[in-house]
Amino acid sequence: MPRKRLTQLFPFLLPLRIRQRKLFERVKMRFDNNRYARRFGEPRKYEICAAKTSVINENSGMDIIYQQNKAHNLKITAKTMNRILICPGETFSFSYLSGNSRRYGRMRDGLILIDGKLTVGKGGGVCHLSNLLYLLFLMSPLTVTERHSHGVKSFPDPDGSELDGIDATVSEGWLDLKAQNETDCIYQIEIDFDDKYMYGRILSDTASDTEYAILNENVRYKKENESVYKYLSVSRAERDRKSGRLTKKEKLYDEKILIAYKLPEDVFVSDK
Repeated sequence: MPRKRLTQLFPFLLPLRIRQRKLFERVKMRFDNNRYARRFGEPRKYEICAAKTSVINENSGMDIIYQQNKAHNLKITAKTMNRILICPGETFSFSYLSGNSRRYGRMRDGLILIDGKLTVGKGGGVCHLSNLLYLLFLMSPLTVTERHSHGVKSFPDPDGSELDGIDATVSEGWLDLKAQNETDCIYQIEIDFDDKYMYGRILSDTASDTEYAILNENVRYKKENESVYKYLSVSRAERDRKSGRLTKKEKLYDEKILIAYKLPEDVFVSDK
C-alpha cells in the first residue's frame, strides 16, 4: 500500500498546501524562459478548427445540480481565456489564465477526481474546458508541451459520440495544459456557449491550407483483475482544405483508461 501524503493524514493542511503550490508555480513560470500568452483581441478572420461538446451530462449518477454548477464554472473560466492571442513564440497556459477566474464570479461545487475517485469540490468541472482546448490544439499547428490524462472515465458520455483519450486534467500548482506557438502566425482561442453545448474555435490572421481530424483507432476493452480498461490509439489525419485529399496520417499516442462504470459483456476481447 502506498504511503499517504501529509495532507491525506491531516486534511486541515490541504488549503495551505494548495496556496503554497500555486505560489511556487507562479514563481516558476516567471523564470522558465516561456513567454505566456496574456493579450486579448478582436476575433481573427480565419477559422483553423472548431469543436463542440455537451455541457450537461445526465449519466453521472449524481445530483444534476453538480452538472449545472459545472456549466456555471465553465462560463467563468472561459472568460479568463476567451479571445486570448497566442503570438509567435508564446505559450498558452490554462492554469496561468484560469487563475484569474475570481474576477468574473465565484466557483460552485462540481464533480472532481481526487486520487482516481469521483467527489465534489469547489470549481469542479473546469477540466471539461481543458479537454475541449486540448482537442483544438491537436487540430491546429500549435504544439502541446504539457498535458495530463485523467486516466479514469467515471461515467458515459451524454450521447456516446465523443472521442476518448482526448482529455486534459488541470489543477493549478500541480497539473497544467500548455501549448506553444512555434509558427510565424498569430492564433486565437474563441469559446462560446448555448443551453446545450460549449463551442471552441481556433482562429488566425492567416488562412491554413491544412485541416486536421482526430481519430480513435484500435479500440478494445479488457478486464484486468477486478478492473476494466479501455485501450485505444489517438491518431491525426491531415487533409488539404480545398481538395479534401488526405496528405498525412500519424498515430500520436496510445491511451489506457480505467472504466469506472458498467459495460455490456459483448465489448470485451480475449487476451488470447
